[in-house]
Amino acid sequence: QVQLVESGGGLVQPGGSLRLSCAASGSGFSIKTMGWYRQAPGKQRELVAIITDGGTTRYGDSVKGRKTISRDNAKNMVFLQMNSLQPEDTGAYYCNVYAVPGGITWGQGTQVTVSS
Repeated sequence: QVQLVESGGGLVQPGGSLRLSCAASGSGFSIKTMGWYRQAPGKQRELVAIITDGGTTRYGDSVKGRKTISRDNAKNMVFLQMNSLQPEDTGAYYCNVYAVPGGITWGQGTQVTVSS
């Protein structure tokens, strides 16, 4: 069973940066895709970015080039570098992993608040 631990959220001023991290632990599985989703207050959870074990990335329509996803396959970790943050980036950011076997696992979320 995959277990996820997220870190790196917090309060940041507009224009600032944050780096989110998510570590997957457990054994007996192979992680295929890792990604991040955001849920803003009162809105549905939406894709921010995903990355495959081969390094192929896909970003959500709202990302606008200010976020970069990366992963460390050896450590089963995924990162989200967020630059030039704006208030509309505020929300809970959830790590998402698809593993075989095991399927999809969600993290508990880390809060990002962009405010002056």
